[in-house]
Formats: sequence, C-alpha cells, structure tokens
Amino acid sequence: MFPSPLILIEDEKVKTCVVKKNVNPEWNDLLTLLVSDPNTPVKLCVYDKDTFSFDDKMGDAEFEIGPYIKALKMGLKGLPNGTIITKVQPNRQNCLAEESRIYFNNGKVVQDMVLRLRNVECGEVELQLQWVNI
Repeated sequence: MFPSPLILIEDEKVKTCVVKKNVNPEWNDLLTLLVSDPNTPVKLCVYDKDTFSFDDKMGDAEFEIGPYIKALKMGLKGLPNGTIITKVQPNRQNCLAEESRIYFNNGKVVQDMVLRLRNVECGEVELQLQWVNI
C-alpha cells in the first residue's frame, strides 16, 4: 500500500510524494495552491499508488478555507504565539474530525485541522494551513 493525497481547488491540483509500505504515512510536504475564490471548498483525495494499474481511491474529504481567510483579513499582528483567533466546529457540511483552531504562531495565522475521510471505512488526514504571498 502506497498512500498519496491529491489536493484540488477549482482547476488546480497538487500532489504529495508517495510514502511506500506504510499504513500510517507522514508526508510533511509543503504544497502551494493559488486561491482565487475563497468560497470554493478545497478537496482532498487519497489514492493508493499502483505501479502496474490505475491508482485506487482510498477516500476523500472537503474543507472550507473561508474561516481562515476571514482570520487573515483581520490584519492581526504582534499577538503572542498560540493566541487562538477563532475555532471551526465539525458539522455535517465539513469533514472535520475534531474542532479546528485558527491561531497566531511566529507572526503568521495558522490553521490546524484533522479531516475524516469519506467513502472509506476509516482514515484521517492532518493538515496545517498557512498563507504565503506569491
């Protein structure tokens, strides 16, 4: 089993590296997506990378970046590390497995989230969002 996530927003796709022979992989990849519409949900699909056949879809999830963008637009600066700006609760419209916190860390607004995969018996993916001006 070689799990590999694919992240999509609108027509843009980014993919992590493949972690081989690991049922609980850690990717620690930095992926950059261009966000033109913050109201468009971000989609995450996890595939089992196959060498000789099509990759098998292992599960998927969606999340909204609207709350994160809203926190960014507050223009907060100089807050102590760990200051919580807002929290996003899991509900039927998102794939959050637990409460997601948007907080201030090292001069940046950061959001940590754990997504519960759909269309699979079980599985979760942990993400961290940070804004990068390009």
